[in-house]
Amino acid sequence: MSVREARRVRHELKFRTLSVVEVEPLTPTLKRIVLGGDDLTGFVSAGFDDHVKIFPVRDGEAAVLPTPGPDGPVFPEPRPVARDYTPRAYDPATNRLTIDFVIGHGGPATEWAEAATVGSVMGVGGPRGSFVVPTDYADHVLIGDETALPAIARRLEELPAGVRVLTVVEVEDAASRLAFTTRADLTQIWVERTGARGQADTLIEAASAAAAEVSRDDAYVWIAAESQVAKALRVALIAMGFDPKAMKAAGYWRLGDVGAHEVIDG
Repeated sequence: MSVREARRVRHELKFRTLSVVEVEPLTPTLKRIVLGGDDLTGFVSAGFDDHVKIFPVRDGEAAVLPTPGPDGPVFPEPRPVARDYTPRAYDPATNRLTIDFVIGHGGPATEWAEAATVGSVMGVGGPRGSFVVPTDYADHVLIGDETALPAIARRLEELPAGVRVLTVVEVEDAASRLAFTTRADLTQIWVERTGARGQADTLIEAASAAAAEVSRDDAYVWIAAESQVAKALRVALIAMGFDPKAMKAAGYWRLGDVGAHEVIDG
């Protein structure tokens, strides 16, 4: 088993009001929003699966954001709607932050992204910290549904040549597949959904079959999907002999709930 360790990095908590500078449809189910503004100066995101809080702002309204307090954020009343999203990329040279949104399933953040045009306003808070995973494992296994695509794509871009990586991703259909860029030796498995979102069986079956060929000696496993699906995937991969100490599983959403984000330890 690997002796490498991930490290946690804390960041100063800041809340920013940003404006849309670019909109790009990536697939029928994934839309890219690029944000800019003076408030972005000093933005830091050190981990590929960091998350920021986004605060959708209706057209013509001002952003209503928390303020940093000694014990964390202080929220105004009524409390603004917030959701967790992965910072897909930040370019300090241009001061631009990219966030990719899964669309077509409802909710305030999704509806904001679907309607967003250049000039639309959004509030962004964090990230409060980063979980930095070493890139030099011999094997990397990245599993999830479409909500995991921004983090998976970001991770693939940062992995070096000479390592192997397996991705197993469930999407709506073939048109929802995303083109990846990486220097690593990549094996891609795409699972097209056969039923409703948040069902575990098809993704677990595909992930288990594909991961059977991965060495257990020096591998890192990362999982993000619906909470119960992520839990079931974690159990299945541990049962296959992967080291739970070199594994992270997260629920990026929860069936029948709103605004859920859960790190799964057991």
